[in-house]
Amino acid sequence: MAAVWRIYKKDWAGLFKAPVALLLIAALALLPSVYDWVNVAAVWDPYSNTSGIPIAVASVDQGAAVDGKSFNIGDEVLESLRSNKSLGWRFTDVKSAEHGVQRGDYYASIVIPAEFSQRMAGVLEGELVKPEVDYTVNEKINAIAPKITAKGASTITAQISERFTETLSSTVLTALSAIDREFQAELPVIRKVEQGLFQLEAGLPEIEQAGRLVLKLQQDWPQLADSAGRIAALTDKLPEVEQAGKAAELLDEHWGQISDAAGRLQELQGRLPDLARAAELLSGLDAGFSRVGEALDRASDRLEEAGKVVAAAARALPQTDRIAAAGPAFGQELQQYLAQNRAAFTAVPQVLQQNLHLLQQNADSAALLASQLAEGTAPPDAAAASRLQLAADRLTAGSGALQHTAALFAALNTLAPGTVPGSEFRALAGARASWAAGAAQAARLAAALRDGGGLDPAALAQLGGDSAKGAAALGGILARYSAEGQSALQGTLQQLTAVAGTAATALQQAPQRLAALSAVLDEAGTAIQYGQTGLAALRDKLPAAAGEVSAAAAGISGRLAAFTGFVTDVLPRIQNGLPAAGEHIHAAAEFARKDLPGAEEKFRRASAWITAGLPRADRGVNRAAELVRNDLPALEHAVRRAADTVRKVKREVNLEEIAQLLGGDIKGTSDFLASPVVLKEKALYPIPNYGSAMTPFYVVLSLWVGGTLLISLLRTGVDTGGIPYRRHQLYFGRLLTFLTVGIFQALIAVLGNMYLLKCYVADKQWFVLFAVLISIVFVTIVFTLVYVFGNLGKGIAIVFMVLQFSSSGGTFPISTTGRFFQILNPFMPFTYAISLLREAVGGILPEVAVRDALYLVLFGMLALVLALTLQKPLERFIRRAAEQAEASKLIS
Repeated sequence: MAAVWRIYKKDWAGLFKAPVALLLIAALALLPSVYDWVNVAAVWDPYSNTSGIPIAVASVDQGAAVDGKSFNIGDEVLESLRSNKSLGWRFTDVKSAEHGVQRGDYYASIVIPAEFSQRMAGVLEGELVKPEVDYTVNEKINAIAPKITAKGASTITAQISERFTETLSSTVLTALSAIDREFQAELPVIRKVEQGLFQLEAGLPEIEQAGRLVLKLQQDWPQLADSAGRIAALTDKLPEVEQAGKAAELLDEHWGQISDAAGRLQELQGRLPDLARAAELLSGLDAGFSRVGEALDRASDRLEEAGKVVAAAARALPQTDRIAAAGPAFGQELQQYLAQNRAAFTAVPQVLQQNLHLLQQNADSAALLASQLAEGTAPPDAAAASRLQLAADRLTAGSGALQHTAALFAALNTLAPGTVPGSEFRALAGARASWAAGAAQAARLAAALRDGGGLDPAALAQLGGDSAKGAAALGGILARYSAEGQSALQGTLQQLTAVAGTAATALQQAPQRLAALSAVLDEAGTAIQYGQTGLAALRDKLPAAAGEVSAAAAGISGRLAAFTGFVTDVLPRIQNGLPAAGEHIHAAAEFARKDLPGAEEKFRRASAWITAGLPRADRGVNRAAELVRNDLPALEHAVRRAADTVRKVKREVNLEEIAQLLGGDIKGTSDFLASPVVLKEKALYPIPNYGSAMTPFYVVLSLWVGGTLLISLLRTGVDTGGIPYRRHQLYFGRLLTFLTVGIFQALIAVLGNMYLLKCYVADKQWFVLFAVLISIVFVTIVFTLVYVFGNLGKGIAIVFMVLQFSSSGGTFPISTTGRFFQILNPFMPFTYAISLLREAVGGILPEVAVRDALYLVLFGMLALVLALTLQKPLERFIRRAAEQAEASKLIS
């Protein structure tokens, strides 16, 4: 970077040492601006000076007359043009006009011929010959002038057409206004007749249908007369109708209960699978009753055998007062006793487990009975009182059995401390309290039923809750203790055996253990008795229960399928038909309450009318039938023909439009017909004059010209003075000098446009910055062309400028140029440079300005890449070409 800056400073130091060179640089900076300013000033506002374009106007119109009124359109046109300053109208004769156009004194001539007014008036007489205006233009004088004069000629013809249309329409509308007054007076009558005719035509199908009904009525009259007689006779049936109405009211009052019954039937359908499973279970239960009896017999036998074993063990238990006397001999005897009576102690856990099951079943039975009585599935009768008393007795007995079970658990803990945890004693105490409370509730409920009273729902709920709570507690004990009693007793026996084999000092604990063992045997005997009692009760009731179950299973198996089919078939019909039936019954009930009395009265009057008016109706039907047969076809034909005629007239003539046209505003309508369209113009990004609009083009063109002047008059090569520089250092060092001059060219041009010529610029700061950017890009491009290609690059820069001048759309829209130039347009720097400056002049649209600036930067970057990559490869070729050119002694 230091080397580049050194070259740049050396260039400007040399310029300041040579005043002539500095003056030349100043001229190079100013010349492009002069070119720009002169061109912008020359085209500042050309369209405001068209009054200086001479156009000859002459008229030989002879005029015409309409309805005794004379007029001359040619004279009227000349008179109107005298106040028109848009063009330089020159009023002369025909010969002078033609001669002046030939010589170039006038750019064009307009001559109104002699028959012009006559032909215009011919339209009123049916002679449709378009009048002509003779327009002559000399196109060799100027390329643009014919376009302007043609616009003037078009303006004259448009003015004549507008004036003629306005006059003609005013005359015609004035005449038609008189017709409108008469037409308006008759229009309501016409509309009324038209509407009536169309309504009559629209009703013809109904009239025909009515005619057919009349003929059918005449044909069926005998049957109708007979039916009418029967209707009159129905008056005697009105009492029965009243009775049916009362029945409908009764059904409506009780419809809620009927709907509720249907809902219960639907609930029953949902329970059918449960009923089927219950039937299967009942059948299985019936089949298994024989096995139940056998099981009960076996259990009873085992209990009886266990009772005998326990009783024998109790009798054989050694006395505690012999311990001190016998000493060691007692230990041997105790060991022998325990060995002989092991079966008695082994039976204790099994008996205890069986009794707990019996107690749990009794609690479940009491809870089930309370639930059935609460839900109403079991009636509160004498049988219910007996069942409640039985439940109370069982719960009371069970409470005592639970007390003995607790004593048995205590004896086991004495034998083997920790065998039964304290939680089991608390569970037994809770279960016993629940059983005692349930027994008391069951006894009170049974007494209430026996005394003829009702059942207390709260007491039933408490009975069910106490029973369920006791059953749950026993279930927990069973789950935890089923396998522990045997192991606990086995451990106790082993401890006793160990005690019996020890010395006398160790035998001091034996009396307590023997007392506990005796208590275990006593409580086991009590438990066996409770179990035998329970099993005996079950065995006694088993035959009756087996008979009931067998009968129930047979009855359910035979009837469940038929009941299921009935519910499945009937329930959908009830569900589908019940809402509609309810609505119908409600409607019938409402009719019976509100409308039936009035209907009966009307029916009686109708019956009286039938009796009195039937003969007159017979005569009227016969006369109507004759009219339908003889006169109706001709009437229909006449109505349809008249309606078709009216429709045809309406299609061809719109009466409303005619009335509106005839009675409208004559002057307003005439003005509208003369000029029906108004152009509403909206200027987007307005620019007040043509010179300002052309400023972007001439600035861009002058900046390229300025860059071309620089490469033509200044050297691109650098005098290194023996200092070795790299190629890119030489390139950028001299390029900075060119860019400095180019920036001054841009600043002088745009500032002069704004402050000397007073060009309109919407965004002045951006206008200056954009011009500087464009100059930098253009100078970089032309400098690179000369740096890489030598003098050949200067020619390329000039050719490039010529192509851009035609393909950038700077003067005419690019779409009006040839296909070749339209293809070149997107690839030319001029295209984006002119567009970027137009954004600043008219008003910036950011996306357009950014796009144009990026494209310009891209062109500059491409120039830099071209310089840095092609200069070295082409250097030898360019040097040889330059040497050959210098050899010609004409080209430097």
